[in-house]
Amino acid sequence: MTPTPRADLALMDGYHSPQLDVAVRLNTNESPEPPPAAWVDELARATRTIAWNRYPDRDATELRAAIARLHEVDPSQVFPANGSNEVLQTVLLAYAGAGRRVAVWEPTYALHGHIARLVGSTVVEGERGPDFSLDLAEVRRLLDDPEPPAVAFLCSPNNPTGVVDSPDDVREVLGLARARGCLLVVDEAYAQFAPWSALELVAEDQPLVVTRTFSKTWSMAAGRLGYLIGPAAVVEQLFKVVLPYHLDSFKQLAGRLALEYVDEMEARVSHLVDERGRLVAALGELPVEVWPSGANFVLFRPVERDGRAVWEALVERSVLVRDCSSWPRLEGCLRVTIGTAEEDDAFLTALREILT
Repeated sequence: MTPTPRADLALMDGYHSPQLDVAVRLNTNESPEPPPAAWVDELARATRTIAWNRYPDRDATELRAAIARLHEVDPSQVFPANGSNEVLQTVLLAYAGAGRRVAVWEPTYALHGHIARLVGSTVVEGERGPDFSLDLAEVRRLLDDPEPPAVAFLCSPNNPTGVVDSPDDVREVLGLARARGCLLVVDEAYAQFAPWSALELVAEDQPLVVTRTFSKTWSMAAGRLGYLIGPAAVVEQLFKVVLPYHLDSFKQLAGRLALEYVDEMEARVSHLVDERGRLVAALGELPVEVWPSGANFVLFRPVERDGRAVWEALVERSVLVRDCSSWPRLEGCLRVTIGTAEEDDAFLTALREILT
């Protein structure tokens, strides 16, 4: 007899991002530039110091200390894991799970709800406003429910819209969450591209955690390293849930050494923000609707052509962007990652051919 999965799992779709053989790939929000060559060389040399026959430091002591210095917090407030996705999963295993609710406001990052369902939680969904900003009435509707969520997610800058939630709005959501005993998770995978960070609100007496990743601004998508900053008491619970020795020695080393190249990271971010402005200006000259972005991608919607058809036409021209047209509230929308100037020019040339 063939084994069967959980009944609820059979009803779910996996999380997918098409990987096609194209010349220009602008669909997964990776950095278009590699990390500094000096970091690569230093990491290669340092790899020889790893005791490969020994388990890694279970507490990731040196890496946590380096991240703590970067954000001027205590190492006890840092939880690193295999990409921000494992960070999110660990939070949900510790604070959500079967019989508990998790709140999201659509449209937003699909993995928040997806992982919540995988751990057995009930996902309750609210709506963002017409401009994709937070609708505080919708926030109150979910948080003031007689059965309030145990965990609530904000993504800022929001993926896939690029919208940055305002400090006042996040403070208001945090106050509501605190009153209802709810843990607020602010996913800041793209924070370095934005004008402010919720890290300034993290405190030992606040039910707030902020997640970050090395994949985007640190050009380390291949490394799969992320982390969380939050109250030490929350971090302590996360270490109870995560698997033993979950973070290998090589990854801890790579992350620690990357943090010695902050200036290079900030220069790369500055360049991408400038390139984002150029791309948005060029899109403004085409028959598309464009949303302001505080991230390294831009959401747009062709106004005279079907979004899916435009996506297919771009693929025919060997350019891959993200098709968001079937996502909640995003009918006809596509999302393009900021690439190199050459990649962005190839995308714009292809899009002009299709739309004009």
